[in-house]
Amino acid sequence: MRRKRRVSKSSEAVRQFLTQPWKPTKEQLIAAEGKSVRDVIGPGLRVLFCGINPGLYTAAVGHHFARPGNRFWPALYAAGFTDRLLSPFDEQKLLAVGLGITNVVMRATATADQLSRGELHEGGKRLAAKVRRYKPDFLAVLGIGAYRAAFGRRNAVIGGQETSIDTTRIWVLPNPSGLNAHYQPKELAHLFGELKQAVEDTWHR
Repeated sequence: MRRKRRVSKSSEAVRQFLTQPWKPTKEQLIAAEGKSVRDVIGPGLRVLFCGINPGLYTAAVGHHFARPGNRFWPALYAAGFTDRLLSPFDEQKLLAVGLGITNVVMRATATADQLSRGELHEGGKRLAAKVRRYKPDFLAVLGIGAYRAAFGRRNAVIGGQETSIDTTRIWVLPNPSGLNAHYQPKELAHLFGELKQAVEDTWHR
């Protein structure tokens, strides 16, 4: 007779803390500088989304694109990648629909402007190695400037790229940060939708 596994109240409390939305304190935000956020990743994904690097809010709570006002999760839903609007605390559910998240540079900063070109270039090398290991159908880099710096593609534009990493197609999308005033939610949803259509076209060949 198998014995039931007992879950302590403290373990359950930790699980709830990690999966329920919460806001970091000012002290926690300060302490988050230099931290990293664990990738949401697995082999054979349809799309591996790649941010520039974690912001302090994201690093403090330990979930991707977590700062209030970031448009990543709404754009993902509006484009049809998810069947409901997920929160950053639901990020592990992406794997079930073939999506993942990583970053070019893993260390958290207050703004992406604090990253050096050398960091972005080295981050691009690590990202390429990660893509070769996990082999997603698409790599979607969220930030045209970061993509240009990380991969040395000075003339790259938003959308599908002519280059690839082995069999992985590269797509560039705008940075979904609420600070990026160049792209409004409707336009972000449209651009994410173009990637969604490319993914569907690939799967239906």
